[in-house]
Amino acid sequence: MKKFLLHLVLLAVVSLGAFNVLGADASTAKSAPTTEQRLDDIEAYINNAARATDGKAMSKIGGAGPGHNGWMMTSTALVLFMTLPGLALFYGGLVRRKNVLSVIAQCLGLAGVVTVIWVVCGYSLSFGNANPYCGGLKHAMFNGVDGAPNIAYGAWVSHNIFAIYQMMFAIITPALIVGAIAERMKFSAVLLFCALWMFAVYFPAAHAIWGDGGWMNGVWNPTASVKAIDFAGGIVVHITSGWSALALCLILKPRFGYGKQPMPPHSLVLCAIGTGMLWVGWYGFNAGSAVAADSIAANAFVTTTLSAAVGSFVWAMIEYIKKGKPSVLGFCSGAIGGLATITPACGFVEPKHALLIGAFAGAATYLACTTLKSRFGYDDTLDTFGVHAIGGTLGTILAGVFATSAANPNLDLNLKSLLGNGLWIEQLKAVSIWIAWSVLATVIIAKLVDKLVGLRVNEETEMVGLDLAEHGEEGYND
Repeated sequence: MKKFLLHLVLLAVVSLGAFNVLGADASTAKSAPTTEQRLDDIEAYINNAARATDGKAMSKIGGAGPGHNGWMMTSTALVLFMTLPGLALFYGGLVRRKNVLSVIAQCLGLAGVVTVIWVVCGYSLSFGNANPYCGGLKHAMFNGVDGAPNIAYGAWVSHNIFAIYQMMFAIITPALIVGAIAERMKFSAVLLFCALWMFAVYFPAAHAIWGDGGWMNGVWNPTASVKAIDFAGGIVVHITSGWSALALCLILKPRFGYGKQPMPPHSLVLCAIGTGMLWVGWYGFNAGSAVAADSIAANAFVTTTLSAAVGSFVWAMIEYIKKGKPSVLGFCSGAIGGLATITPACGFVEPKHALLIGAFAGAATYLACTTLKSRFGYDDTLDTFGVHAIGGTLGTILAGVFATSAANPNLDLNLKSLLGNGLWIEQLKAVSIWIAWSVLATVIIAKLVDKLVGLRVNEETEMVGLDLAEHGEEGYND
């Protein structure tokens, strides 16, 4: 009898445990995502669509999507590659032998200065959402910038990767200015000027055009005051840096001997290598601006390639016709012109438009760097204005002419009525505002820096070369 009762007790305990386990399983199954929900989540990932917002669990894996995140990490490295070593070698080859290290040092120095500012407050000022004109300090010191996506900018990309990706844009933009003032501006002045310029020009432009709720963010902000589009930096990068470069080189005045003695590039080999690096890195710059490995990124990749190739060819063929010889420098300059000009439009236009934009870019930048420069006599040392300002301005306006939702369906969100019907006017408004502000801010900052540390090296230093005078080194010891 005792054994019988003991068996009953054991059976009850086992049954109760089984019931509890089954109940727990049933409860878990009830709260777990369904197969349909998980399939929806996979579709959203593949299509780079937003996750569900109904509060239901749509995946057993949270955070960023590996494919999109992987592409953005690659793009980040590619954009850094544009500055170091791409731009450093491109500019380094174009200056005289005695100044090759100076431009490399300026690129390296700006990479460090901008990185510190970006983490402390620059990212937050650019991509926070305090108001339409300033991002605020919500993300100062990268507060809240972690591995989870910031859905305002990308549903499947880690917030910290997006922040570092944008930091690479912030590094190369002031570095472009170096090309206009090479061989005559103090290293200390370059760093101080560019640091102040970031606060006055770059951060406000990045927030206005790309920031959450920015007052010129025509694609994503339905209440934008100016409904502009800029896929990868025609305004934010090329117009701001290019027009600032022109103002700064006019303030500095020409190099000693400019126009009276030859000042040819010391190494077109370095220039050509740097051009190739810039072209490769530009895929991260343009296609990466889709913030996903999707069809829009693929289109930007294609249009970037076409414009660069056509721009390079057109510039060299103009030289061939006019001078009887196509130069390597012409091929290189035309390629960079084609890349700069397609940048604002690459994710908004179709390949056929990219061919036209590349052709316009090659011709326009050639005329700016030869006829326009010769006519007015300004010493834009490495043609930052002629390539980046002219190319960026032209490309931004053409983006408004050729933009189509066939290339980027996101244009239909807030700009459908403007496509082919006045979007170019919005582009012209944005272009005018940022040209004016960039030039004005540059003049004010340059005057301040001149008082604090002096802008220009003395004549003796310039004659000796900035490599020895400012860095105590020479690029070549033979």
